[in-house]
Amino acid sequence: MNARSLFDKTTFECSKLITQRYSTSFTLGIKTLDKKFHLPIYAVYGFVRYADEIVDTFHDKDKKALLDRFKSDAYEAIDERISLNPVLHAFQLIVNEYKIDKELIEAFLRSMEMDLDFKTYNDSKYHEYIYGSAEVVGLMCLKVFCEGDNSMYESLKSPACKLGAAFQKVNFLRDIKSDFEERGRVYFPGVDFNSFDKSTKQLIEEDIQKDFDEALDGIRRLPKGAKMGVKVAYLYYQKLFDKIKSLPPETITQERIRIPNSRKLSLLLSTYFGTKLGFN
Repeated sequence: MNARSLFDKTTFECSKLITQRYSTSFTLGIKTLDKKFHLPIYAVYGFVRYADEIVDTFHDKDKKALLDRFKSDAYEAIDERISLNPVLHAFQLIVNEYKIDKELIEAFLRSMEMDLDFKTYNDSKYHEYIYGSAEVVGLMCLKVFCEGDNSMYESLKSPACKLGAAFQKVNFLRDIKSDFEERGRVYFPGVDFNSFDKSTKQLIEEDIQKDFDEALDGIRRLPKGAKMGVKVAYLYYQKLFDKIKSLPPETITQERIRIPNSRKLSLLLSTYFGTKLGFN
């Protein structure tokens, strides 16, 4: 391995480590993808994770300045095809190899900026935020999975967006307490955290289930090497969603709902064997 290849490989391994530290569910999903997709998806996750950390974690810093610098450094890395920031270097390799549209990156970074400016969301801003924070991340991954097949990419864009939206809305429900108490945010339009009730929760859940249902056809049509990993993520979030649906509103406004790691592993195994046997 030459020096440049070693540098590239090391930056991918940094993004892999970030994924493993921050998300056991995402890590499990990646492990069930074809091996050729592992490093590219780790690179996408590392990029979006660190951008998200800027707006959610560093409360004693100038978040806007940090995000502006991250954004500028990201575009410079993509244009120059190199960065000494390992997360950005790995990400630019994938952006350039798979021709990920800059519009997707811009929409994502705009959603991060919205987290600095918005505490409550109307319908327009809510949909803009979900598109930028979740749907475009799914589209970045889809670019990798389609490996340059633009007709396949176009045919799967809509279900990929629906899946990303479903995941993000489940996250909003799961994190409704911490988002409000730690960051002063309420993402759902017209929802008052202090009067969050059963009817409000049910309307949100109906919207989420519709997204899940529309996403499933796209998962079935994914390339073989990507299908199982995405199905694991789908099943994990559907199980988390089912758990949230079973609980009263006062529970999810008082605690963060989780799926135990043992249950995540069982989902992984059941999806693996189901796919191998042709049941999924």
